[in-house]
Formats: sequence, C-alpha cells, structure tokens
Amino acid sequence: MVTENKVSTLAFSTQNLTKIYGEGSAAVQALRGVTIEIPKGEMVVLLGPSGSGKSTLLNILGGLDRASSGKAYFEQRELSAFTDSELTRYRRNHVGFVFQFYNLMPSLTAKENVELVTEIATNAMDAEEALGLVGLKNRADHFPSQLSGGEQQRVAIARAIAKQPTVLFCDEPTGALDSSTGRAVLRVLQNVNKELGSTIMIVTHAANTAKMADRVVHFADGGIREIVQNCHKLSAEEIEW
Repeated sequence: MVTENKVSTLAFSTQNLTKIYGEGSAAVQALRGVTIEIPKGEMVVLLGPSGSGKSTLLNILGGLDRASSGKAYFEQRELSAFTDSELTRYRRNHVGFVFQFYNLMPSLTAKENVELVTEIATNAMDAEEALGLVGLKNRADHFPSQLSGGEQQRVAIARAIAKQPTVLFCDEPTGALDSSTGRAVLRVLQNVNKELGSTIMIVTHAANTAKMADRVVHFADGGIREIVQNCHKLSAEEIEW
C-alpha cells in the first residue's frame, strides 16, 4: 500500500495497467499489466523497440488515450477515472507534448507558434521568454521554413513549456535529427528539467540517451523488463550518438 506521504512525491503511478487495441483474433495487447511509480521532477527515459508499449504508456499518462483496465494516477488524482472534459483540462493546464515531427504551423512565425499555447494556458509565460529558454529569442520572427530541423524542434519545445507544464512528454524528440542537433535538443530538455522543475518523460530507441536520465524504464512486449536508476547522469554534450 502506498502511503499518502509517498503519493505526494509522485508525479505518476499506475497499477496493473493494460491496453488492448482491436477485438477477437485481431486484438493486440499493447500494455500487459504495467505497474510503475514516477517521482516528481525526474527526467525519465522509456527505452525499448517499436511495439514494446512505451508510447502507449506515454499516451495514457498524457491523457491522449485510455487504458483498457487498471488504474493510473496523476499526483493524487485517478487519471483513469477522468471524464473527457477533465482530461482536456488536465492536458491544457498540466501537460506539454513534444513529438518527433514538429507540428508547427508553417504560416506562423516561431513566436506566433508559441503563442498558440500561451493564449489558452492559465499560467503561461511570455512567448519570447519561452523562446529564450531554448536559445531562440533572436529567431522569434522567423517562419518554420527559415529554421533548421533542430531549431524547429526547439520551437516545438518552447511551445510545450510556455504553459509551464507540470510534466513534459517527449516521443522520439531527436529521432529526425543529426548528432549535433540532437545533443542541442537534449541540452534544452535538461535545462527545462532544471529551470522549471518539470517531470520529463522521453520515449526513445536510442540507448545512449538513457545515460542522461534519473531513471530508465526498459520496455519489452508490452511490459516493464527493468527499471534502472542512474547514480551518475551524463550531460547532453557527453552523450555518444
């Protein structure tokens, strides 16, 4: 049994979480009884091959999908029992998302892309401040087509952190980037974790990325194979590509 004091230090916890897509002979079990605890303020890497369940867990904890059975908690609230409107408020007020493909509006400048979030968030920072945190304040008036891939990803991160999220979910954030640009993006995520105190969860295939995490969750066949805590974390610059 988890004590109330312990629960208060957790960003997320799950109990026997399952997810099944489809029915009958076509059913696919994406999660098979996942139980995990994620402390607040940590940088956590979910590591494993495609189809191992890591993105499915991320989507459920991010309020983008629902589990088939089991329970998921955000802090002390049962996320798995939220209504659709409660999930919408949860995503708006607490969650930032960063994906492999940047999903920027091509007709808007970097600043205007960030302002898409700041205009609806309840505790948003200024768009230029968010761009400053990712080192792009001087590129605020540039359109996505005028930015490199790494710069576009950093704009996407600025957009996600502008609401000052409690948790930041990143699904393959460096998957489309070269080594130099990828390290720059990882450095930004480390800085966000340090400066804002956000819990950060990163889904990746890249094993070396795990060396910068507080905690590494190894996935296989829809379940957790192993959880490793890093006693010595590497900086983004030390990561081998």
